[in-house]
Amino acid sequence: MKRLLPLLLLLAGSGYAQEVTPLFKSEEPLSIRLGFSIRELKKNTNDTLYTASVLAYKREAGTWDSIKIDLRARGHFRRANCFFPPLRVKIKKSQSDNTPFAGNKNLKLVIPCQSGKSYNDLVIKEYLAYQLYEQVTPYYFNTRLVNLTLVDGRGRNSKTHELTAFFIEDDDLVAKRLKTKTYKADKVHPIKLADTATIMQDFFQYMISNSDWSAVQLHNIVVFESKNQLIPVAYDFDMSGLVNAPYGQVSELVGTSNVRERVYRGFCRNPKLFEYAQSEYLKLEPVLMDVVAGFDGNLHPRDIADTKRFLDEFFTTLKNEKNFRENILQKCRKF
Repeated sequence: MKRLLPLLLLLAGSGYAQEVTPLFKSEEPLSIRLGFSIRELKKNTNDTLYTASVLAYKREAGTWDSIKIDLRARGHFRRANCFFPPLRVKIKKSQSDNTPFAGNKNLKLVIPCQSGKSYNDLVIKEYLAYQLYEQVTPYYFNTRLVNLTLVDGRGRNSKTHELTAFFIEDDDLVAKRLKTKTYKADKVHPIKLADTATIMQDFFQYMISNSDWSAVQLHNIVVFESKNQLIPVAYDFDMSGLVNAPYGQVSELVGTSNVRERVYRGFCRNPKLFEYAQSEYLKLEPVLMDVVAGFDGNLHPRDIADTKRFLDEFFTTLKNEKNFRENILQKCRKF
C-alpha cells in the first residue's frame, strides 16, 4: 500500500469540496423548459455543430426567466435506440451571469430514453447512482435533478413531454474543483492509475453491476491528473444493474447477458488494496443504504426495497471471505 498515503494526503490538501457553481449547490429539483425538434437534433451527427435554442428556468421566487443556449445530441446507443437522446448544453458567459447557471459553460443533460413514468423513474435511479458514488470517493461529477418540460417541434404538430432529467457538471469544472487537470489521451495503461482511487471506482462499478465502462479506453471514464496521480472518475450509469433499464446491455467482454449479474472488471493490484476497499465499503454500508432510503417519495417503495436488496447482495459478498475471494480477488484482470 505504498501509494495509499500519498493519495490520502492529496485528498486532504486538494480543496476538492470548493468552487461548486450555484447550479450544483442546491439539491432541490430545478424546473426548466426546452423546445426543439428531436428529429433534427438526432440527425446531426457532427459533434461540433450545435442548434440554437432557449432554456427557460423557474426562479426561487416562482417567476420564470430564460437564457439563450446551444444544444446537440450526445452518445451513440441512445441516439440510435431511444426517442430522446442525451443532450449537451453550451452556455455563453454573457447569458449565464446572474443566473443559476453562472460558471457553467458546458453541461450534460440526462433525459429519459422514452416518455412515461417508468422511464422517468429510470432517470431517478441513475441519479441515485451518482449520489451513491459521491459517498465512496471525493472524485465525482456534481449533478442536479431537473423537472423538464420539453416541447418537440413547433406549431400545431408540436408535442409536449413532462420528463425527469438531471444536469451533470462539465469536466473542466470538475478539474478546477479538484485542483487537477483533465488527462488528454485516447487511452491510459491501468498501471498508471492511482491505486486507491482506482480500486474504489472498480468496486463501485461492481457494486452497481455496470460493465459499460473502461478506464483503459476512457469509455464513460474521465481521468484527472494531479501531482503525478491519474485519477479515474466514472459517469453514465444507465446500463447498470442498479438502474436495470429495459434497453440495458452488458459488455461483450463480460460473458453474461444479464445486467444484474455482477462481474468484477478491475485490474489486479496489491491484495492489501482489495482488503482496504473491502473494509471501506463495509463501513459505508449504512451510509449508502441511507442514501437509498432518502429517495422515498422519488421512487416507489418497491423500487426502494429492490435497490436495497440489490446492494445487500454486494455487501453479503464482501462479508463472506470465500465469496469475496472467488468473486472479486480471483476475478481481477491481469495487466
